[in-house]
Amino acid sequence: MIRAFTATAAALLASLASAPADASESPPRTGFEETNGARWTGESEEQEFLARVDRASARVSVARIGTTKQGRPLQLARIGSHLAPNRVLLVCSQHGDEPSGREACLTTIRDLAYATDRQTRRFLDRTTVFVVPTANPDGRAADTRGNSDGVDVNRDHLALQTAEARAMATVLRDQHPDVVYDLHEYTPTPKYYDKDLFDLWPRNLNTDETVHDEAETLSQEYVRPAAGRAGYTTGTYGIWTDPVTGDPIKQTAGDGQERILRNMSGVKHAVGLLIESRVDPLTDVDEAANNRRRVDSQLAALDGLFDFTDEHRAQVETATGTARHAGYADSGPIYLGGADNDPPEPSEVIQDPPCGYRLTDDQYTEVKDELALHGVRSWGGYVPLRQPLRALVPLLLDARAPYHLTSGEPVTDC
Repeated sequence: MIRAFTATAAALLASLASAPADASESPPRTGFEETNGARWTGESEEQEFLARVDRASARVSVARIGTTKQGRPLQLARIGSHLAPNRVLLVCSQHGDEPSGREACLTTIRDLAYATDRQTRRFLDRTTVFVVPTANPDGRAADTRGNSDGVDVNRDHLALQTAEARAMATVLRDQHPDVVYDLHEYTPTPKYYDKDLFDLWPRNLNTDETVHDEAETLSQEYVRPAAGRAGYTTGTYGIWTDPVTGDPIKQTAGDGQERILRNMSGVKHAVGLLIESRVDPLTDVDEAANNRRRVDSQLAALDGLFDFTDEHRAQVETATGTARHAGYADSGPIYLGGADNDPPEPSEVIQDPPCGYRLTDDQYTEVKDELALHGVRSWGGYVPLRQPLRALVPLLLDARAPYHLTSGEPVTDC
């Protein structure tokens, strides 16, 4: 397993081959670890933790990528020996009242930084791991789902109206991650919807087929088996199942909306996966024990992610690279609705897309920053489809798209 670096305290305390700046300083522990799960890591504890890891390991750099409305930093940790072509992004606790992913991400940053085993060091020679440890700091401080304005950040990855979503878009644009792994939690409905972990890949139909298939492989052949080996039950997010037969009963979440990160990841040609750990315990245990289960199940699933990344790097790089170049061909339909398990209505398919969209001066002024943050190329008020993010252009600018930013004029004379 790639995460063998967490096996013993001795491994964490050993000197690195690329020695830390202060070799006498022991690896830091989170507030969650210090209290054995009795409470979550505090804001100031997180900042000190990240600063110590950054100082101690040449493998790690921590940078500020934005600032929330209340002035808290949005940070990105980079772990790796160099900027390898294979890149993985962990986005942790977009919803502020879902803290287990954040705890798993913080300890993962540290464990990768301090690992001395050959397998992990070789992994980091070939893979750069990016981590946004707290994607919604204001919500985490308030223990709320939304940010300080009450906005659900995970419904803002198209419009980019929040500082949090704008920071995520910047990372996707500048770092081009091959895999985007989004850590969440959910409240169970006993008997019908109560696995330890649920996950879901991009359902948006604009996801390249090969990228979509790699995301399903990540889920079904790596993340779920890894969690199962650790004793955790798994299933598909958003699908209630019959407790006797295991057959699906109804879908309650998990559609193809492009404004959700796992779907936007697919539209932007990354292998996306949403992971959801169960908040409530199945048995009568104390709060600290249940909190440890929540975090440990996330860490078990991360084992599968890192194994997938190591074993499928060639397939993933081929899939994402090919998808990014396919837009230049400017061919094929674009989907405004539907999902991989929900065929679109005819009105939700642009069978013969235009060459591009023309915006008025006012329209362009209104949306140019968002276009730039997404990485959509434009020439003044003209936005062509012939570019890597071909499918994203109509989602942003076509009047028929459910979450469009403005209604551009389709240009059909190519």
